[in-house]
Amino acid sequence: MLTIDAQHVDFYYGNFHTLKDINLSVEQNDVVALIGPSGCGKSTFLRLINRMNDLIEGVSISGKIIVDGQDIYAPSVRVDELRKKVGMVFQKPNPFPKSIFENVAFGLRVNGVKDKTLIEERVEESLKAAALWNEVKEKMKKSAFALSLGQQQRLCIARALAVKPRVLLMDEPASALDPISTTKIEDLIHELKQEYTIVIVTHNMQQASRVSNKTAYFYLGELIEYDKTTAIFTNPQKLSTQNYITGRFG
Repeated sequence: MLTIDAQHVDFYYGNFHTLKDINLSVEQNDVVALIGPSGCGKSTFLRLINRMNDLIEGVSISGKIIVDGQDIYAPSVRVDELRKKVGMVFQKPNPFPKSIFENVAFGLRVNGVKDKTLIEERVEESLKAAALWNEVKEKMKKSAFALSLGQQQRLCIARALAVKPRVLLMDEPASALDPISTTKIEDLIHELKQEYTIVIVTHNMQQASRVSNKTAYFYLGELIEYDKTTAIFTNPQKLSTQNYITGRFG
């Protein structure tokens, strides 16, 4: 069952043609890694899936991006509702200046949830899903800034999970972290894929091969190749893909 289906997507920053005729389908519970050199359109494409690029002046898009059967750029789509369904975790941890508890509860409160018991249950559930509960359960009232960077990133994942999304977008979620925290994030992705569809941007080839079951290689705004991760890394069909993954350029 398809969760995300991008059809003939073109995207422009002003007159600059950033993404060119992108066609990419993501099935339910896939983990898809987007790889390619800096500036090739990976993060731009990722942000189209929850309309984060709407916040930038002078951009335009054509084609369709269908999430759970709905064209998310149709005029009738409410962006706030879309972002409940499509959560996002950024490159650098961005906790709010609130307690650990309130960071995770934030999305629920914004969406009008007032039931205290339900909020407490969902916060605990989300922190457990983000493999953070055992580390923070005794200090829920402490500031999120008291956590290490790796813990802050897992807190941001818990915050995204609290509103029960269907899709989790991750924009280089481990690039600011040490190796031990990176391993925890990768282990977490393996756990989360049981329940969520995940799209991750990474510059780390080893990480892409470890966490994803499909890989999309972007270059200069084009989707050059998209296949099972094992095929991309062992038998790429395009010379450009081979040159990139073997380190000849990029």
